[in-house]
Amino acid sequence: MQYGIIILAAGKGTRMKSKFPKVLHPVGGKPMIEHLIDRANDLHVDAPIVVYGYEDEQLKRGLSSHNITWVAQQQQLGTGHAVAQTTLHLADNVTYLILLGDAPLIRQTTLTELANASQRSGIAVLTAELDNPFGYGRIVRYADGHVESIVEQKDTGDKEHQLREINSGVFAVRGDILKKLLPKISNDNVQKEYYFTDIVALANAAGYPVISLLIKDKDEVLGCNNKAQLAQLERIYQMRQAQQLMMDGVTLADPARIDIRGTLSAGKDSFIDVNCVFEEAVTLGENVIIEANCVIKNATIGTGTKIKAHTVIEDACIGRNADIGPFAHLRPKTQLADNSKVGNFVETKNAKIANGAKINHLSYIGDADIGENVNVGAGTITCNYDGANKHKTVIGKNAFIGSNTALVAPVSVGQRATIAAGSTITKNVDADTLGVTRNRQASIKNWKRPIKKK
Repeated sequence: MQYGIIILAAGKGTRMKSKFPKVLHPVGGKPMIEHLIDRANDLHVDAPIVVYGYEDEQLKRGLSSHNITWVAQQQQLGTGHAVAQTTLHLADNVTYLILLGDAPLIRQTTLTELANASQRSGIAVLTAELDNPFGYGRIVRYADGHVESIVEQKDTGDKEHQLREINSGVFAVRGDILKKLLPKISNDNVQKEYYFTDIVALANAAGYPVISLLIKDKDEVLGCNNKAQLAQLERIYQMRQAQQLMMDGVTLADPARIDIRGTLSAGKDSFIDVNCVFEEAVTLGENVIIEANCVIKNATIGTGTKIKAHTVIEDACIGRNADIGPFAHLRPKTQLADNSKVGNFVETKNAKIANGAKINHLSYIGDADIGENVNVGAGTITCNYDGANKHKTVIGKNAFIGSNTALVAPVSVGQRATIAAGSTITKNVDADTLGVTRNRQASIKNWKRPIKKK
C-alpha cells in the first residue's frame, strides 16, 4: 500500500493567545506538527501535504529542514474546504491519512491499522468513546455497523446528543474517492462551513461504505486549543517516554518528573533522579547514574559514569566510569575519557580530557588537551581568548597543576611537570620540571587597613 499524508494546519489558534501558529507550539521539545511529519517519515511518505493559512512564513521557516508539499488555504472555510485545496496533489491509488496539526500524539501503528481498515471500501474514520463527548462530532451508525454520518456538536439533535462515540478527525481515504467527493461537500449547516465530515454521507451514497476503527488509547487523538491543553499533551507525551525507559530497564525516581525533549536511549540498570531534562539526542550506557536537576543535551555518556546533581552537559562525549559534578558545566566539544573526573563548579569547553585526569573543583578548562592522570588544582584557568582569537593549552600526562594557576595560551606543559600554586604560566614548561612564577612575599609592619567612608 502506498501512503500519503495530509496535515491540516491552517487555523489561527486564537485561544492559544500567541503570536506563533498553534501547530508550532512544542510538545516534547519540537513543534506539534513535526510529530506528524515524523509519522509521515515512519510510513515512508516523501513529501507530506501541509495545508497552511496563518503566519505561513513562520510555519515554513520552522519546518525548513523537511521535504513538504505546501498548500495554501487563503480563506478558512472549514475542514472540507481545507482538504479540497489539496486536490491537484492527489493520486488515485494512494491512501491518504488526513491528520489534524494540533493532535501530535497519534502513533504509527494506529495510522497503519486505520489505513488497512480503509482497504475494504476505500474510506475509514478513526473514532473514540468519551465519557463527556461535548464539543465533538458524533458517530451515527447503520444497523450493520458501518458509519452512516458524523453530526457536528452544533448540529446535534436530542438523539445524536446522547451518543458517546466521537469523530477523532483522523481519516484514511483513497485518492480517487477524495477527488470524486470533495467537490460535493456543501456548507448547508449552522456554521456555513464546509465540513470534511460530510464526506461520510457522500461516500455511502456513492457506494463506498465507511469503515470505522475505534481507538484503544484515547490520548492519541487529543487536540490542543489553549496552553492548558498544551501542558496536558506534554505530560502525556512525557509519561509515554518514561514508561518506555522503565520497560527498557531504567530506574526512574519519579516517572512524572522527567522531561525528554528529543530522544533518550539508556542501558539497563541506569538510574535517573527527579527533575532531569534531556534535549536533542542523548545516549546513556548501562549503570549510569544521573542525580537530580541535571540538564543534558546532545550527549553520549558511557557505562558506569555518575553525573552528580545540578550538572549541565551540552554536545559532549563522556567515557566509562567518569565522575562529573555536582554543579559542573560541560560545554560543546568536551570529550572526557574513561575514569576521568570533572568536579564541582568546573566548566569545560572544546576540551579533551584523557583517561584518569582529574579537575576537581572551581576551574575553567577551554580549548585544551589534558593528558592521562593529570591533576588540575582548584581555581585553575586556561586563558584561551586574547580578545580576538582562541588559543590552545596542552598538558602532558602525569603533570600536576597547582591551585590558582593561570595558563595563558598558547602554552604547553610537559609530561610529569609540576606547576606551583599561584603561578601565571605564559611560556612552555618542559617535562619533569617545576614551573613557578611568583613575586617575593613581603610583610609590611604597622600597615593600616582602609576605613570605609561614612
